Amino acid sequence: MLTSILIIVICAALLVYWFRYTCILLVRNGEEEAHSFSAAVQASFNFHEVQGRLGSEPQLDPLHSALQRDYEVLTYLVQHASGLALESFEERLLVWDYKMMQMWYSVTKVAAPEQARAALREMASVLMILAGRIGNRAGVHGEA
Repeated sequence: MLTSILIIVICAALLVYWFRYTCILLVRNGEEEAHSFSAAVQASFNFHEVQGRLGSEPQLDPLHSALQRDYEVLTYLVQHASGLALESFEERLLVWDYKMMQMWYSVTKVAAPEQARAALREMASVLMILAGRIGNRAGVHGEA
């Protein structure tokens, strides 16, 4: 009985470790390819502005609200536009990462503001990557 519980706990810990490591790698690699946005995309979404304001903004809730609005817009586009579905497993992992970071933000915003800032930073990066991939699929090209 004790051995089974120990195995389950170790497997769960390894699963969480794998998930976080994979998401960190996806965000790092995705940030490099997602910096070419058109002016329309930059004007429509707030994640660039949020990333810029994270270092100096004392109130985090308005930034979180802006990111939540961006997430809702992207979710609406994916659900209602043909050909813009989240096709790859990586994209679904990024959505799960966004949701996990949203929960982490909710837990840490009062007790550990720096952890909450890191969660918002990762949430903004995930949205930037997803918007870039959706924009590429929709045929929106960045200005080079």
